[in-house]
Amino acid sequence: MTADTTPTKPRPTGLPRNVWAVSLTSFFMDISSEMVLTVLPLFLANVLGTRTAVIGLIEGIAEATSSILKLFSGWLSDRLHARKWLAVAGYGLSTLVKPFFYFASSWTAIAGVRWVDRVGKGIRTAPRDALVADSVDEKQRGRAFGFQRAADTAGAMLGLLIALGVVWLAQSNEISLNESTFRWLVLISLAPAVLAVLVLAIGAKDVPVSGQAKLPKFAVRTLGRPFLVFLIIVGLFDLGNSSDAFLVLRAQERGMSVAGILSMLVVFNLVYALVSAPAGALSDRIGRRQLIIGGWLVYAMIYLGIGLAQTTWQIWVLYVVYGLYYGLAYGTSKAMIADLVAENVRGTAYGTYNAVLGILDFPASLIAGILWQGVGGWSGLGASAPFLFGAALAIAAALLMAVWMPRAMRESA
Repeated sequence: MTADTTPTKPRPTGLPRNVWAVSLTSFFMDISSEMVLTVLPLFLANVLGTRTAVIGLIEGIAEATSSILKLFSGWLSDRLHARKWLAVAGYGLSTLVKPFFYFASSWTAIAGVRWVDRVGKGIRTAPRDALVADSVDEKQRGRAFGFQRAADTAGAMLGLLIALGVVWLAQSNEISLNESTFRWLVLISLAPAVLAVLVLAIGAKDVPVSGQAKLPKFAVRTLGRPFLVFLIIVGLFDLGNSSDAFLVLRAQERGMSVAGILSMLVVFNLVYALVSAPAGALSDRIGRRQLIIGGWLVYAMIYLGIGLAQTTWQIWVLYVVYGLYYGLAYGTSKAMIADLVAENVRGTAYGTYNAVLGILDFPASLIAGILWQGVGGWSGLGASAPFLFGAALAIAAALLMAVWMPRAMRESA
């Protein structure tokens, strides 16, 4: 594999070609993914009769599988001096496996397709993020990642609008998802997935990365103490951050229809998209840590509210405000990683970050499912328990970020 090192040219916004190519790829892939993955837990629960503990197991293993590969693919992109084609391969694999959702008729089949789809995500994510970081200087990092997240979220919003239209035409305002509706959504989702692969393959170019005379070792300690402290704190937060599938199931448990859930997710993504780019630019000026702490505190309030909510309109409003957390913290965290590590090990750093968090997604989702409906002879603590647990860990992580992170960075300096 060789790198095409033609320099990227700035676009009218001041962001280079690679940021635009990656952002458009994220836009198209999220149109495709949100049409299917958002309603997947409803298909499992409503059509296949799958329990929440099993849904948590499926989601947890899927994210853990993805995350182990993110670690390796990030390191490999540093080793090969190439980001683009690893990212293209990952997007391509997810696109190739997507049609098999159409034929799946058991939770084990769904799990298999879901896991292969996450393998594709594991291959692409760290090289893609490193490509964005390589393409801009440190004064534009927050803006670049914020723009990429905004494009990603705009795609999610459009995908949800398409899904909402299909659901409304197929089953109006029914509470449960129909099997035929799910199959139609899978078929429609294939076209934007193919576009995503083509845009990245044609539009992106690898850029020269300095400091690569010595190839990086596959070792976390080479990434430095500040990064490791950051990873520990984010890991604590993520242990309470179960799959958003449980938020969807909570909305349905409170009586919200499939169409109501999709409309809720559309507005959520609108908030997320509107906040991401300004928040990223703001982090370039005032620092990343403050926005991350603010995002986590918003998350804690939202999860506490969802855990205590009694009506569908309360869930709807809280989930929409949930987009504020994503806009403040998600892209900003990725920009902060580039601040904490050397340029020649960014791929390894992004891979490590995604791997650790994804591995934690397995116990996080499994714990959420067990807290909700129990396991074996234990009936669990009820639908509110996973959200109260997540709120508590978010507050703890925000406090640690406020106190421990600055101390660790001063000691390292």
